[in-house]
Amino acid sequence: MQINVESSPAEKYSADALAIVCFESEEKPTAEAPAVSSAASSDPELVAQSGWLADLRQTGEFTGKLYETAVLHRPEGISAKRLVAIGGGKREKFSSVEARRIGGALVRFLKPKGFRSIALLIDTPNGDEYVSAAVEGAVLGGWEPDTYKSDPKAKEKQVDAFTVMVPGIPDEALKAGAERGRIIGEAQNLTRDLVNEPANKLTPAGLAEAAKKMAGDLGLECEVLDQEAMAKLGMGALLGVAQGSSNPPFLISIKYRPSETGGKDHLALVGKGVTFDTGGISIKPSEGMEKMKYDMAGAAAVIGAMRAIAQLKPSISVTGYVPTVENMVNGNAQRPGDIVTTLSGKTVEVLNTDAEGRLILADALTYANRNGATHIVDAATLTGAIAIALGHYNVGAFTNSEEFLQRFLKIAKAAGEKTWPLPMDEEYKEYLKSAFADLPNIGGRYGGSITAAWFLREFADPTPWIHLDIAGTAWLDDGKAWMSKGPTGVTVRSFVNLAMDWTALQTG
Repeated sequence: MQINVESSPAEKYSADALAIVCFESEEKPTAEAPAVSSAASSDPELVAQSGWLADLRQTGEFTGKLYETAVLHRPEGISAKRLVAIGGGKREKFSSVEARRIGGALVRFLKPKGFRSIALLIDTPNGDEYVSAAVEGAVLGGWEPDTYKSDPKAKEKQVDAFTVMVPGIPDEALKAGAERGRIIGEAQNLTRDLVNEPANKLTPAGLAEAAKKMAGDLGLECEVLDQEAMAKLGMGALLGVAQGSSNPPFLISIKYRPSETGGKDHLALVGKGVTFDTGGISIKPSEGMEKMKYDMAGAAAVIGAMRAIAQLKPSISVTGYVPTVENMVNGNAQRPGDIVTTLSGKTVEVLNTDAEGRLILADALTYANRNGATHIVDAATLTGAIAIALGHYNVGAFTNSEEFLQRFLKIAKAAGEKTWPLPMDEEYKEYLKSAFADLPNIGGRYGGSITAAWFLREFADPTPWIHLDIAGTAWLDDGKAWMSKGPTGVTVRSFVNLAMDWTALQTG
C-alpha cells in the first residue's frame, strides 16, 4: 500500500473515495444543515456540500457513532468519485486510538467494494500524531488471514494507495509521522503473518529462519543457539519442553545497537515461541486446539518490534530473545513429576506439561540477564487464567518494579494497547511450593496468571522486569470493523514506543 500525505484542498484531490470523520451531534440536525459539519472539516468547500448528510442524520440513518459509514456517489464540486462519512463518535473522546481504528475501518469497508485509492481528511491540531495513527490503522486494515486460499478472486481487491489529508499543514511536517505509522503497521503485520502460519509450515526452525531473514534485511545481528549449544549452557527447562518433538528447539537473539547511545541501558524484549502446543502429556482438549499455532505470538511480536526498531533507530541498545519449541507428545516427552535444572541452576518440578511457556521463558530470562540486560519486558500467551480475569480487551501486566511498570503503562495507553496491572504480593509466592525441587511449574488452582508471573520473576530478578500475558488479546475470534479475524500483533506498538521514548523512561 502506497502511503501519501497531502495538504492541498481536499475537494481537489482525485481518489476513488474521500473520507471525512463526522462526529455525533448533540442537537438534532435540520434539513438545511451542511453535509459535512465544521466539526468534521475546516475546508469551506466541503462544508458547502449541503443536504445529503443532514438528511441522513435527520432520519437516523447516520448518527456519527464510531465506525458508521455513509457514501455519496459522484458528489458535486469534489474530484473524488465518492464522499464517505465515517463516524468518529463523541468529538471530546476522539484520540489517536480512534484515528487508528478509523484508518483500518475505512480500508476494511471500502476494499471489498473495489476501491483502489482512499483519502482521509483529518482536521485536528494533533496532526503528526493522528496522521501516524491513521496510517498504522490503514496498513493493519489491509491485512487478511487468507494466505492459503487458492481462489485468486479472494485477493484481487486491494487498496493500492492511502492518503492522509491535513489542509494547511505542509506535507513535510507530516511525512515523518506517516512514515512512522507505515513502519509500525508493517511490523505489526509481519507479526500477524508469523502467527497466522500453520504449525506444519512454521516450525521452530522456520521461525528461526524468519528471524534471520528479517534481521539480514534490516542490518541487524541475529544469533541462533541450537540444541547442542543450549545443552552445553545448561538450559534444561527449555530443552525439557522440546524433547517430545522431532522438530528441534532454538534460542534466537536479535541485536540492535545504535550508532550513539544515551547511556548504558540495555532493553531486552523476550517472547514465548511455542510454534504449536498440544499441552504435552497433560494434553489439551481437542476443541480449539487448532488455534495453538498462536502460542508463539509473543515471539512474533518481538520479531516484528525489532523490525520497526531497526528502521526507527532509538538511542538505546535493544536485544530480542525468542526461545522457540514445539510442545508435542511422543515416547520421549516430558512427564509430570520430572525435575529439570534451569540455566540459572534452580530446579523445577514439572507438575503440568501444559505450563511449558514459563519453562522456556525461564531460561531465556536468565540468558538475557547474563548478556547485560538492564531492563526486561516479556510477552507470552502464558495462561488461560488471564482471559478469565480480563477477557479479550486488556493485556495483563506484572512487574518487580512499580516505577518501570507505571511508565510502561503510559506508553501502552498512548499506543492504544490496553494493559492492566495485576498484583504481585509476596503472599502469592506461597502457592509455589515443591517438596522435591526449588519450585514447581504451577501454583495450583488459584491466581494462575499471578503464580505464573511469580515463577518468571524467580529468573528475572533483580533486573527491572515486566511480564505481559497476552493469551486473551493476541487472537481475535471474530473480526472487528478495523481489523480482521485472527492474530492481532498485540504489544508490537508498545515495544517500539518503549524503545523510542526511552530517554523519557529512565528508571535509574
